[in-house]
Formats: sequence, structure tokens, C-alpha cells
Amino acid sequence: MPACKCPRDAAGSIKLPKDQLARVRREQRRGKFVTVVAGLDPKATDVTAMAKKLRTSLGTGGTVKDGVIELQGDHRDKLVELLKAMGYPAKPAGG
Repeated sequence: MPACKCPRDAAGSIKLPKDQLARVRREQRRGKFVTVVAGLDPKATDVTAMAKKLRTSLGTGGTVKDGVIELQGDHRDKLVELLKAMGYPAKPAGG
């Protein structure tokens, strides 16, 4: 019997996308906007692959730092919709 491929957190518990509340906020750094996606479990979610998918969908640059996805530009509303389409209960945060 093959091992279960379900996403798991560091403790080994199953952590599905619907159980990870993603918070999408925008920050201003050096006069430019950065959109930050936090709240995803880096063990249960391949945040590097997700960041690449989001970067290509939005046509922008970005990176992953400490399990948090940072994208260049103000894409908060579009990111919330993309994450909801992936099955994550995403909410905009901040102002």
C-alpha cells in the first residue's frame, strides 16, 4: 500500500489548503509596494512552487523569505482571488 501523499505540517498532521488561512497584505518599502502572503504552512505547502505560479500569473517578480511569499507591486485583490481559486481561504489584511 503506497504512503499517503497528503500535505502534512511539521508535527505530521494532515494540513489541507482549506485549513491554512492565508493573509494577503501590501507594504510600502522605499516608496514602492510589495504584496505579502503570510499564514501558509511551509511544511504542508510548497511555497516556492506556489510563489513561482503566482509570479507567472501576475507577470511580476518576487521571492520567498522565511516561508512568506513577497511579490513586487500592489496585487492584493488579485492574489486573494487566485488563492481562493487554489482552495485557500484567503483574506486581505491591512489597509
